[in-house]
Amino acid sequence: MATNQMRREAAKRKLENQQRRRAERARRRQRVAIITSVSVVVVVVLAVVLLSTVGLPGGDDTAAPSTDAAPTSAAAAGVPESIPTEIAPAPARPTPLPATVSCEYPASDEPAAKPVEPPSGGEVSAQGTVNVTLQTNAGAIPLTLDRALAPCTVHNFESLARQSFYDATPCHRLTTGAGLQVLQCGDPSGLGTGGPGYTIPDEVFPELTYGRGTVAMAKTAAPNSGGSQFFLVYGDAQLPPEYTAFGTISPEGLEVIDQIARRGQDQSNGSTDGRPVEQVTIERAQLG
Repeated sequence: MATNQMRREAAKRKLENQQRRRAERARRRQRVAIITSVSVVVVVVLAVVLLSTVGLPGGDDTAAPSTDAAPTSAAAAGVPESIPTEIAPAPARPTPLPATVSCEYPASDEPAAKPVEPPSGGEVSAQGTVNVTLQTNAGAIPLTLDRALAPCTVHNFESLARQSFYDATPCHRLTTGAGLQVLQCGDPSGLGTGGPGYTIPDEVFPELTYGRGTVAMAKTAAPNSGGSQFFLVYGDAQLPPEYTAFGTISPEGLEVIDQIARRGQDQSNGSTDGRPVEQVTIERAQLG
C-alpha cells in the first residue's frame, strides 16, 4: 500500500515532469518564433532582390519596382494619377569619355525579331549628337541622342533606324504608376520578347538617374543584355543606374507621350502596367 510519503514523491515527480514538458514546449515555441522571423526577413530580402532584377515581360525588357501596393482610383482605371510637368536635367557623365570608344555587338541566344545586320564594331565616335524623330500614329516624338553619353548605344540606334528596323513596330508597354512612368518600344514582334539578334554593351555610371525626358535602353536583369528595346520616360522612373541612358525627348514629343499615357493602359501586367489602350505604332524612325 502506498504511503503518504510515496504519494508525495509521486506527485513531486509528476509536477517536475510537467514543468520539464512546459519548459521544452516553451523552448520549441521560441525556436519556431526565431525561425519564422528569419524566414520573414529572407522572404523580404528575396522580394527586394526580385523587384530590382526581374525584367519586364521579354528579352530586352527593363527592370522596374512594383507600383501595385495600393492602387488609387487612377491606377484602377489604368491611367497615371499625375504626370510631372518639369523636364529633368539631361543625363551627363561626370567624367567625359575619350573621343572614340571600342564597341562590340555579339550575337544573342535569340534570333532577330526582324531581319537586320548588327552595326559595325570597332572604334565609334563619342562626340556630337544625333537627331531622330519617331513618327508615330499618335504624333511625332523628336529625340536627341548623345554620343558623349552612350556612344555604342547611339551607334546601334542609328544602325537600326537606317535599316528600318523600328518602322511599323508597336510600343508594347505603358507604365502609369507613381514610381515608373515610361512608354516602352522597339520590339517588332510587339510581345516584349523580341530584339535584333545581338546584344549591346551597358554604358552606365553610378550617378545616372532617370527623369522626365530621358531615353534609355531596356534590358533583362543580366548585364549587357540590351538590344533594340528602349523606354521613353515621361514622368517618374525610380530605377537603379543599370539602364543605359542615351538621349532626351523634346518638349513636343513629351506632349505626345503624355496624351498616350492619359488614354491609359489595359492593365495586362497589373493595375499600373500594360499595353497602351490605343495602340501606338512607330510608323518610321527618321534620322536627321
